[in-house]
Amino acid sequence: MNKYIAEFLGTFFLVLTIGCTGIGASSGVIAPLAIGAALMVMVFAGGHISGAHYNPAVTLGVLIRGRLNAADVVPYIVAQLAAAASAALAVKFLRAGIDVTPIAPKIGPALLAEFLFTFALVYVVLNAATAEGTSGNSFYGLAIGMTVMTGAFAVGDISGGAFNPAVAVGISILGLSSWGNLWIYLLANFGAAVVAAVVFNLINPPTQTTPIATDEPPYETPQ
Repeated sequence: MNKYIAEFLGTFFLVLTIGCTGIGASSGVIAPLAIGAALMVMVFAGGHISGAHYNPAVTLGVLIRGRLNAADVVPYIVAQLAAAASAALAVKFLRAGIDVTPIAPKIGPALLAEFLFTFALVYVVLNAATAEGTSGNSFYGLAIGMTVMTGAFAVGDISGGAFNPAVAVGISILGLSSWGNLWIYLLANFGAAVVAAVVFNLINPPTQTTPIATDEPPYETPQ
């Protein structure tokens, strides 16, 4: 249960930051910096408990990599989606009365943008947080947060910069994106996670193929 609570909390504060910086924030707020920093600190906070996925696409990638038990997949994703919905409701309360204009992404560019940077995110997660060569490092939270920040700066204006199905649900609830766009995020994010995990396994021949015990975090615990 501790793992699922950690996943809820980390995803909650990620989506809360996205909502509060995307709706009604002052002109001095640079949203990608805040979002990347929020993810970074939450990864450091929860990595030793749950692995700090905060993203169903990351959960899928870690499963394919062999560092997550299949029995944990559904509870992780439920916790992440519940957190995204809860954070969106909190933002609606905090930013009540502010008009929101949904993005209108072009399908082709949005699909490619979401695929590329979700691939980058999952690829970085797997290499920085689960690879034998980086075992025990203390930088993986920074690497993961910076990847999302980079993607938000690079393609946020093209796709909204979700790179995360839970975030996609959150921004849909908030009205930042219409529900009709949700399939773009689901297809691109989950597809990228599969490809990233396959690529990781190809270039990092596994020395251990069995999942870890259910009472251990999916990522290597930093020392």
